[in-house]
Amino acid sequence: MQKTKKWRFFTPARVLSIGFAVTILIGAILLSLPISSQTGESLRFLDALEEATSAVCVTGLIVVDTGTYFNHFGQIVLISLIQIGGLGFMTLATFITIMTGRKIGLKERLLLQEAFNVSTLEGLIRLARNVVLITMGIELFFAIILAIRFSFQMPLGRAIYYGVFHSISAFCNAGFDLFGGFKSISDYVGDPTVSICISLLIILGGLGFTVFADVPRLFRGERTLLHTKLVLIASAFLLVVGTIGTYLFEKNNPGTIGNFSEGTKWLASYFNSATARTAGYASINYETMTQGGLLWTIILMFIGASPGSTGGGIKTVTSFVIMLYIINVISNRDNTVIFGRQIARQTIYKALVISVMAVLLIVFSTMILTVTENVDFLRLLFETTSAFATVGLSTNLTPTLSDTGKVLIILLMYIGRLGPLTLAVALAARQPDKANLKYPEGNLYVG
Repeated sequence: MQKTKKWRFFTPARVLSIGFAVTILIGAILLSLPISSQTGESLRFLDALEEATSAVCVTGLIVVDTGTYFNHFGQIVLISLIQIGGLGFMTLATFITIMTGRKIGLKERLLLQEAFNVSTLEGLIRLARNVVLITMGIELFFAIILAIRFSFQMPLGRAIYYGVFHSISAFCNAGFDLFGGFKSISDYVGDPTVSICISLLIILGGLGFTVFADVPRLFRGERTLLHTKLVLIASAFLLVVGTIGTYLFEKNNPGTIGNFSEGTKWLASYFNSATARTAGYASINYETMTQGGLLWTIILMFIGASPGSTGGGIKTVTSFVIMLYIINVISNRDNTVIFGRQIARQTIYKALVISVMAVLLIVFSTMILTVTENVDFLRLLFETTSAFATVGLSTNLTPTLSDTGKVLIILLMYIGRLGPLTLAVALAARQPDKANLKYPEGNLYVG
């Protein structure tokens, strides 16, 4: 009886929440030690906690410069936290278990189901194995290309190190870099090799692992999942629209892309559209961005990547479902249909709840920062959205925040990585089943 109660308390949502929190705490302790810094000085624990949270939650908002403050030990701790956060500790644990020949029990399968955000237990072990193998393959391929490119300007050993670090960071949508000076990859804004490699890693990492497992059906001429179709369409649409929007807002702004050649303007606009979908790498200075450009980027960050991916935000499919439902309501239709398939009402309600919770959380957090920080409102909104959506783009505000502001950013990154709905389920007390109870309907006037 005692074991049963214990198991009921440790629901999948709670295990994931606690697991991420413990991983962050261990990372913060390691990063705060003198052996992690180049100067041999200890990093203040709150700052170390922010760095660890940013790494595990694959965000990229930092308070100290990764390339100049941390030594190789500290950088390896960070990239390890990024890989764990990107794949999920349950995915890595399952892969290790498979490699050691041990069996995966029902509890582990339920945890994987929650981690991957899928509706069935079928094929979860195969999916977990393929996720790790595909991730390693993609990261290795692009690490080689980046290492070759970097070898033209630095020693080969350092180029390989940089190639591996930035490949992992980009695929996991983390945005950590080693170039120093809080300038991310702005030195490569006009470099097609670096910009395209990093952006492709971001896009691939943001598609979602279930899509990777389903895409081979396209090449075999088989029917793919509805989820895969929506992800690919939404991702392509947002990438194109995001590129055009950034170009139009910033083409005459000398602080961002105004002084570049036409080709570099489009390349930088494309990169911003890709990185705003939860990556955090910056090829332009967001502090000098136009008001319209900042707001446009906030919208892209809020939508984010796709479900089951390394990215954050409310997710592409969530926003797509809401838009379809809005069109459905305006058209006065009873059912929401796409590609000959009806979207379940429960899915629509979940999408609406996630979006409303996200908006309320961002607005409430921004309001708090307007009290604790003497900064322009739009920059504060940009920072909170970036933290919640685990993007990592910044107007160079994070290092200057007060302790209260940093704690708030830490909480936003943690909630954003888990998902507000998952965290709410984890914190909620178990309620008795009242599914069979029916209540009389009440009429309300809305709109």
